[in-house]
Amino acid sequence: MAAVIDLSERVAVVTGGTRGVGAGITRAFLEAGAQVVTCARRAPDKPIAAAGHTARFLPVDLRDPEAVSGFFEQVRSEYGRLDTLVNNAGGGPFRMLGDGGAERHARVVELNLLAPLTASLAAYEVMRRQSDGGSIVMIGSVSGTRPSPGSAAYGAAKAGLENLARSMAVEWAPLVRVNTLVLGMVRTELSHLHYGDEDGIAAVGRTVPLGRLADPAEVGDACVFLASDRAAYISGASLLVHGGGERPAFLDAATANK
Repeated sequence: MAAVIDLSERVAVVTGGTRGVGAGITRAFLEAGAQVVTCARRAPDKPIAAAGHTARFLPVDLRDPEAVSGFFEQVRSEYGRLDTLVNNAGGGPFRMLGDGGAERHARVVELNLLAPLTASLAAYEVMRRQSDGGSIVMIGSVSGTRPSPGSAAYGAAKAGLENLARSMAVEWAPLVRVNTLVLGMVRTELSHLHYGDEDGIAAVGRTVPLGRLADPAEVGDACVFLASDRAAYISGASLLVHGGGERPAFLDAATANK
């Protein structure tokens, strides 16, 4: 993407940008020439680097509004501007609704919906002072558009996140664009915890029309596009990055005995 889209002299913040999908997003922005600041509660084992550039890490608890405001003010003070925020931090354990109390499920909603809201509000305070505004990208999930047994609170939060992005896009236009990437399954260093060994990962990949799980770099490329001037007229949109989605179960059922 760096050869096609040049984000040099741009400043990007990637929440949870130190591993998995977030690390892929961070590398994509570095390859495009951007200065990247990542944040999480814990520092990565090693810095994220690509194309001769290294992302800076700053610790912050995204569930603490005061700390988040301080973080974005530090970015503005030290870099002079903020062009892009990617709200990537999130996730949650597999837990059936009946197996966890309301408080546990509420923590999942807090991390996946309220934390991105808090970060976006703080980023907007920086972007709205800039003549050229900025761009916010939410990292959503197909779990927000279909039933998600075992991750119902996560799915509900992601559904809310997509709607939140659309409202932000209207309220903050034309200065700040806000879009959502709706992700399917992505292969990361933790995929074996969800899908098992290589055979299991391959089997899961075959349920996707494109025949495999996404690579974090592909998610990063989509983020770079949405952050760039090539997407200058795209706001309030939801871009599906899911390899064609899921093969409808009725197709397999209808051909099972043939």
